[in-house]
Amino acid sequence: MYNVKKTILSLCCLMAMSVSAANYEVNSPNGKVKVTVTAEETVQWQVTYDGKTVLMPSEINIQLQQGNKTLSLGKIGRVTKKQIRGNFENAFYRKQTIRDDYGLLLMQTNQKMAIEVRAYDDGAAYRLISGHTKPTLVKSETAEYRFEADYQAFIPYVNDNRGGERYCYSFESYYDEQPLSAMFADSLAITPLAVCLPQGMKAIVMDAGVENYPGMMLVKGQGNSLAAEFAPYPLEQEIGGYDRLNLVPTKRADYIAKLNGRQSLPWRAVVITERDADILNCDMAQRLAPVCRISDTSWIRPGKVAWDWWNNTNITGINFLSGMNTDTYLYYIDFAAKNRLEYIIIDEGWSGKESLTGGLNPDIDLQRLITHGQEKGVGIILWSSWRNLIGSNPLGDMTMTDAVMKHYAEMGIKGFKVDFFDRDDQQVIASAYQLAECAARHHLILDYHGLKPFGIQRAYPNIFNFEGVKGLENSKWEPRVGDKPLHDQPHYDVTIPYLRMLAGPMDYTPGAMTNAMKDNFFGNNDHPMSQGTRVHQMAMYTTFEAPLQMLADSPTKYMQNQECTDFIAQIPTTFDETIALDGKLGAYTLIARRKGTIWYVAAMTDWRPRDLTVDLSFLSPGQHEADIFADGINATKEATDYQHHHQKVSTTSRLNIHLSSGGGWTAIITPCTP
Repeated sequence: MYNVKKTILSLCCLMAMSVSAANYEVNSPNGKVKVTVTAEETVQWQVTYDGKTVLMPSEINIQLQQGNKTLSLGKIGRVTKKQIRGNFENAFYRKQTIRDDYGLLLMQTNQKMAIEVRAYDDGAAYRLISGHTKPTLVKSETAEYRFEADYQAFIPYVNDNRGGERYCYSFESYYDEQPLSAMFADSLAITPLAVCLPQGMKAIVMDAGVENYPGMMLVKGQGNSLAAEFAPYPLEQEIGGYDRLNLVPTKRADYIAKLNGRQSLPWRAVVITERDADILNCDMAQRLAPVCRISDTSWIRPGKVAWDWWNNTNITGINFLSGMNTDTYLYYIDFAAKNRLEYIIIDEGWSGKESLTGGLNPDIDLQRLITHGQEKGVGIILWSSWRNLIGSNPLGDMTMTDAVMKHYAEMGIKGFKVDFFDRDDQQVIASAYQLAECAARHHLILDYHGLKPFGIQRAYPNIFNFEGVKGLENSKWEPRVGDKPLHDQPHYDVTIPYLRMLAGPMDYTPGAMTNAMKDNFFGNNDHPMSQGTRVHQMAMYTTFEAPLQMLADSPTKYMQNQECTDFIAQIPTTFDETIALDGKLGAYTLIARRKGTIWYVAAMTDWRPRDLTVDLSFLSPGQHEADIFADGINATKEATDYQHHHQKVSTTSRLNIHLSSGGGWTAIITPCTP
């Protein structure tokens, strides 16, 4: 068909084809993934894996407006096809080197648009590229994902909308596990969203590389399909939402984005796996992200942080009243220094409600804390709402924001935890990039809350974390229904590494030292606990990706459990290599990560106890010592019970491990000194 297409083009003096359909195909490097683009009345893509249907023909389209002129994707003209081999480095990720090998199909259209398609060994993706130089409105974009049958899916629905606004949401969702046909027709879902194909295969729909464009949400489409929906462009907004911390749109336009020149739109991707565990080590989000834009990253320092908010500053055995005051944070700094933690966070309450420079809490001597932190080698990160940091103007003059960042950077503050974005329309995405660029100029790190990762983390690696996850904080208000908690948190804990973490790092904030089984768990805001065992929490430090990893419990609790604290304090937050050993979506995980010569291995399970085998053939030759924490024999009735032991291991070792109900297992494996 490609030769026929070339002949038609020649006969038409290289004009775009306007007659019968043409198919264009591209294969992944290993030949298993094949993407076929069909140009008929509409453009469609379809994806197969090893001959099996993943996506049926699914429409690709866009509607543009330039003044009074309406434009669409157009008809395909020139086509380029090639195989690409490459790799790139990222020192702030779960591996140092990322392979980037794919089959490429680039199709120009007669409407100054292009479609770029990539076929990877573990999935496929496409994006639209606008060649328009005049100001252009994107009225709508069609991105469809049609499946062959009514498959089961893991669907993260949008709920808890801010101010009742449809597209104003924190991106924190549990997963409804239901057939595609049972999707709620009036509800939005966020990505990544998993569809369970026959023979244990998975197809995971996601977007990536989002910039100057809204994020993609999904709705129930016709038949067994998903369709993209995008937040319209905000025209008016007001202060509101939770505790008046949000900027809530009150009027939206009849278009989704403004383009002011040539621009690549975000990627529409589907990750494909035969083995669930491989999802734990999939690099699709990194490959499709913009390249790093910070020339000198030497000042960016990942690490762990002692956090005040989850534990309600509950420290005991002291001679001062704990709370939002100088003495409390001096204590947190000393605790961080003693346990080799790089940072502390001073959360909400240090500043005024409407300003980061005026109305500051008089009980907190920030300069004294900064000086003490510098003496101890501990950096300080400050909390801020998004609207407070931008001055309630998402795309306005950055003068005020720049002045605030410059002021605190010169004082010695190391970064900001920016909270309550709670939107991903074009304005918010653009603002996230502006804040990252401004922070980088002043050597400040960032932790974004109320937002899921979308590719910016590679462009600006000073953004360490994104929340957008039902993390440990939810245990503070988790209700009981009958004889158990309403939500099955351990099940969620072994679902998010496959789905939410596929998009990028997540600020789950692990580390609870008060742990409970279903029968004795209850939500308590001031004295919170976690569902599952102590070692389930400890295993999160290796399993969950977060360049800025929290220790969420109080210094008192950690000092009372110093043996556990010493262990988690050793675990890095970025790694040189990752190996996905075993796992099943929504059931369990088993993963190994290497930093230098040391390996960090962890397993987690849902409420079902499991017996697993850890194959240590990935170790280097020679003897190693494994420092191991495992669930205790009585962990099923006392979740804090654990066993701690050391064991000599080698590349031929096979460890048979038992995970208790809601349990975990974790080890640090170090080469023995000759």
